Parts: sequence; C-alpha cells; structure tokens
Amino acid sequence: MMTELSRRRFLETAGNTLAGATTLAAAMHVAPVGAAESAKPRKPVKLAVMGVHGRGRGLLSGFCAFPEVEIAYICDPDSEVIPAAVKIVEGREKKTPKVVADFREALDDAEVDALVCAAPDHWHALATILACQAGKDVYVEKPVSHNIREGQAMVEAARKYNRVVQSGTQRRSGADIQAAIEEVRSGRLGDVHMARCWITSTRPNIGHVDPSEPPPHLNFNLWAGPGPADAYKTNLVHYHWHWRWDFGTGECGNNGIHALDLARWGMGIDAPKLVTCGGDKYSFDDDQETPDTQIAVFDFDGGCIQWEHRTWSKRGIDGMNFGIEFYGKDATLVSPGRGWKVYRGDKVVKEHAPADCESAHLRNFLECIVSREKPAADIEIGHHSAQMCHLANIAWRTRSTVRFDPQQGEIVGNPAAQALMGREYRKGFELPSTI
Repeated sequence: MMTELSRRRFLETAGNTLAGATTLAAAMHVAPVGAAESAKPRKPVKLAVMGVHGRGRGLLSGFCAFPEVEIAYICDPDSEVIPAAVKIVEGREKKTPKVVADFREALDDAEVDALVCAAPDHWHALATILACQAGKDVYVEKPVSHNIREGQAMVEAARKYNRVVQSGTQRRSGADIQAAIEEVRSGRLGDVHMARCWITSTRPNIGHVDPSEPPPHLNFNLWAGPGPADAYKTNLVHYHWHWRWDFGTGECGNNGIHALDLARWGMGIDAPKLVTCGGDKYSFDDDQETPDTQIAVFDFDGGCIQWEHRTWSKRGIDGMNFGIEFYGKDATLVSPGRGWKVYRGDKVVKEHAPADCESAHLRNFLECIVSREKPAADIEIGHHSAQMCHLANIAWRTRSTVRFDPQQGEIVGNPAAQALMGREYRKGFELPSTI
C-alpha cells in the first residue's frame, strides 16, 4: 500500500526527529564538559499546563522529568485538583507555579513558551487556536478536536502563526511502532489491504441523575466553555464527559484514536472515501449518549480499516484487549500498542520488543520547539486521525453511509452528516471568526 510519496514522508519524519534531537542537545542541554561549561545559564522552556486531572497530571510528571522545563502555570477551573498538581511540580522544581482557573491568563504572559492542553475534548480546538495566536507552541491531547471543522481550523492556525503543535498520540514517537510501520510498508508482509483495530473493556454504569448545581470548587461555566453551561450532572465531571456528545467523542475518540492513528499511518492514507458504522448502546441503561458497542469500516482506494469497541465485554481479539493488526497476503503484523510480532500462519517469524514512547514524545515536542521542525505527531497528522473518529461517530449518529472527499475535506451528498462536521458554540467561547 505504500506509495513512493508516503515512503518519502516516512523517511522525512524519521530524519526530522533525529535532526531535532541533535538541535535540542546543542541548544538546550548543558554538556558535562567541565565546571565552567556546565555552569553556563540556559533559558528554560516555560510551560502552562491546562487541565490537571488524570492525563494532565501524567503530563506534568512527564515534563517535569526534563531539566530544561519549567512549569510556569497550572490552569484548571476545579480548585480541588490543584494541590496534587502543585505537589508534583514542587517535588521536582522546588518552586511553586502560578495557579489560575482560566488558561487565557497564562497566554497573556510573554514568558510562557508553550501551552499543554489536557482539558476535555471540547476545549482542545479553542485553546490551541488562541495559544497559536498568542505566539505559543502547543501540546494538545488526543483527539485534537471535538469535530472536523475544529481540526481544520487548528491546522490553519498552526501554519499561519508558524507554531509547533504536537498531538498526544504518543506511539508515533516509539521506536517499536516506527519499526512496525516500516515493516508494514516494506512489502515483506505482501500486499496489505486491511487493518483491524479494537479495544474491549468493562466500564461502569454511570446511572441516571438529574441536572444539579455544580459544587463550589468547580467553575462549571469555565469548564463547559464552548459547550452548554446548564448541563452539569454529578456523573459528568471529571471522566464521564467522554460519553456525552456536547463534550466528548465516545470510546472511538477516547481510545480508538490511538489505534486508528497507527492503522492510517501504516496504510498510508490521509482520509477514507466511504465510512459505515454499526452498533448501539446495548448494555448500559444510564446517561451515556455514545455507543457502548461500535463497529466502523473505513474504505479507501485499495483497502480498508476496521474499528471495533465494546465497553461491556472484556474479552478481546487474539488475546489482546487493545490491538492493531495489519493483514498482508503473506504475513500479518500484530501489535498490542507496545511492541509487535509478525506471523506467517501461526508461526512468529519476527518480533520487536516494546519501547518507550511517552517520554520520547514529550522530548520530541521540546526538540521541535528549538528546531522549529514539525513534530512526530504534528497537528495535521492529529487532525487526519481524529477525523477518522469523527467520521465513524457521524455515520453512527446519522445511521447513514458517509461519503467523504479527502481532497476537499468535506462530507458530500449527506446534509444530516454535513451538519455534524461542526457544532454550535456558546457565546464568549466561539472559535475566532478569523484564524
């Protein structure tokens, strides 16, 4: 499936990563060549971290491991999550960061170099675009957008303001997954016409609750941002917003993004031409709106990709709860997301051990802040992968076949589906009318 163009893109990405590492070493790290040399001051990379519950705390710990990084701001509308985040920073830096509820205060600080956005999905686009306009680089968690129009605007902003924007699909920086993609594209598997991705789990029933007043420690107006501010429920914040369309993108956007990103990379496509989706909310009787069972098929010239999830049944495929498989005529590459094996029939003929991707991905972002190269999971890459999730969800929500024009980035001939390419924004939290 790999064209010469896609091969060149792959090699360029690998080359840029190596070049970025060299640049960072030269420009940011102090080489241990003597007391005088090591005593030279260096300018830290000052980060503002937005959203410090769950994934945000993990990113705080990850970035704090780099001596060149200073956490200048912690930004979160929930005061209860602040102490644990501050403790992480103080434990490494012995310095207390500024704490603000509204990340936009940090964007006004000329000393801040980059925004790390780990807020819920509905905030990703607006935060990223405002940061780009403020001259900040951005690390934005997956999926990069809440809808397709947002992703398009994010790419436009990154390019217009010459910003480094890294998507939180960290497997892109893993040496094991980079080797897997090379293996898929090498021809050694034979012609590869299909990739299959999945996750299975047993998530909790979140119950039915009535809307209520938010607790005093949560500025829900700010948390809701572009979404409705009258939608607070006790089973919404912090995690279960994933299963509400106003704020999240379902399990496809939550975990499917990781697998679909790799499948799309391996198959060498930007976007599908035809998307169909089945499944429903079969198992749960609660306030979740997104499907607990979903099977999507993405067709493109010469092949297809399949996504499957079940959030009520733990048994996976080939013994794995999460996985990606590339089916070639001669062999199959199987990965649980870390490391991989190649099978010919039932026999393993090649394998690669798991490799670090978390710290490598953060390092890649820091390298690119200096080199100004595109990062391993550049925003355009993140947009194309998130777009797969959005198209699957649109096909499911409209119960229709979705035809997509990859060149124009548009759904064609389906007004109901086209309407879901964007969203309604609450006053004061709209995307900028001019990027």
